[in-house]
Parts: sequence; structure tokens; C-alpha cells
Amino acid sequence: MPHSDFLKQVQLRTDHLLQKLLPSPETSPKRLHQAMRYSALNPGKRIRPALVYATAEMLAANQQNADIAAISVELIHAYSLIHDDLPCMDDDDLRRGIATCHIQFDEATAVLAGDALQTLAFELLCNQNRYSTANLSEHKQLRMLQTLTSASGSLGMGGGQAIDLLNTNKQSDIKTLESMHQMKTGALINASVKMGFLASDCEDQVILTQLNTYSRCLGLAFQIRDDILDIEGDTETLGKPQGSDIEKNKSTFPALLGLDGAKQRAAELAERALESLERIPLNSDKLADFAHFVVTREH
Repeated sequence: MPHSDFLKQVQLRTDHLLQKLLPSPETSPKRLHQAMRYSALNPGKRIRPALVYATAEMLAANQQNADIAAISVELIHAYSLIHDDLPCMDDDDLRRGIATCHIQFDEATAVLAGDALQTLAFELLCNQNRYSTANLSEHKQLRMLQTLTSASGSLGMGGGQAIDLLNTNKQSDIKTLESMHQMKTGALINASVKMGFLASDCEDQVILTQLNTYSRCLGLAFQIRDDILDIEGDTETLGKPQGSDIEKNKSTFPALLGLDGAKQRAAELAERALESLERIPLNSDKLADFAHFVVTREH
């Protein structure tokens, strides 16, 4: 199956489940629930759910066992985007081609919507067998919860954002930049792959080690491509302001390595990701497709 068709399938499945699991816009407090749905259902690539499903499929997991993991990681991603866009953070007015949550609603509602999406993700993970047809042990549900909370907190995505803010208007070195993005972007991508692993019956730690290497390389390559698109892309295609990193004087991979150097670094990381998959004696074609996709995508 072409990668684009697989992503489309995941988008449809993810959007259907989000529609079902998010609070109704008519449930009080209506404005908060409307803001949550506005942000979570805002059309996106659904890369992180797709990684959950692709990993689970490679390991012969029941797709239903991956559903709540996929939705939870997307809810965390949606919450992070709401908060990233706030005036006290990156102060962006446009996300995926439409007004950001605090512009569409207001700043306080946006903060609460992000908080509520985060806690909904954890609630769903704690009660997977109630919200889906999954048949996961409590131990597996707890491991998924631990994986996502760790990826979201001060040693993961939240900490990466804090380091990013501290380094705005400062010149970072490449080691600091890579470490920051392993936390800010890479931690959630790594968690997506781990949660796909946990949706299966596989307990092979050698496979898990290779998947960790794969996802860490993939997450960093994804961020490098983001930095490149901030220069080479356009606002309409990107769905967010082109050149915003330069305008905010942020350290980026092209700024430190040059545009060609950044492209080369992304290609090297994609190749390392593919090498990790080659050490797994299973059909990893769908995961391999992501390694090609992250360094060639246009938005």
C-alpha cells in the first residue's frame, strides 16, 4: 500500500475516533469543549497515530488494541500545539491554515482546552477497555500511560519547550539543539512507536531497542525537515507562517549547519532509522516509508 494511502486510512480512523471520544460541543461548559474539538479535529497529518498503528501492525497486534494509544498521543500533540501557539510561548496566529485556538476563542479558553486535552489522553489510557474493544491487561495499560506521561513532562516535550524558550535570541551549539529537539519533538514520536509495541504481545527487547533507535532518528530528522521548510516552504502550503523561526531569532539546524548541511544531516538520520529496521526480522515496510517521508515532505 502506498504511504499516502496508509496515512489517509489512519487520518480517517483517527478523526472518527476523535469525534466519538471528545466531549460533545453541546455539553457544558460548551465553549471549552468547542475549543477542544476545534483544535483536536483541526485537519492534520496524524503522523503520531500512524506510527502507533504501523508499529502495532508490524508486530501482528490487533488494531483495536492500538486505537486508544493512537488517540491519546494525538490528544497530547494537539494540547502541545495549543500551548506552543500562546502569546507567552511562540505567539502564533495560524496553525494548519486556520486561526490558532487562542485567536479563535481566547487565551484563557485555549489554556484550559490544552489542559483538558492532556488529561483526557491520560483518562483514555487508564480505561482503554471501556472506551474501545481493546483487550489489554492492566499492566500493558499502565506501561502505555507511563510511556506517554514521561514523553510529555519535564524530561520530554515540556522540558524541550522550556529549553527552546530559554535559548530564543541565543546562539546554541548543535549538541544543545539536538538534545532539545529529542525532547520537544522526538519524545512524542518515540512514545508513539513504543505504544505501538505495547499494543502487541511482543516482549522482545532486542526489537524494542531497534525501534527506539529508529524512532529517535526519525524524530530528529522530522524536526530538521521542519526547520528546512521554514526557509523553503510557503505559508499556504505549511499552514503556518513561513520564516517564523528566523523572525523569532531561534536556533535552527540550517542556521548552524547551513541549508545543505541540514539536509545532509536529515538524510543521515533517515538512513540510520532504516538500518535499525533492517535488524528487525519482520515486515517493517510501513515504518520504512516514514523514514523516506520525513525528509521529503512539503508540509
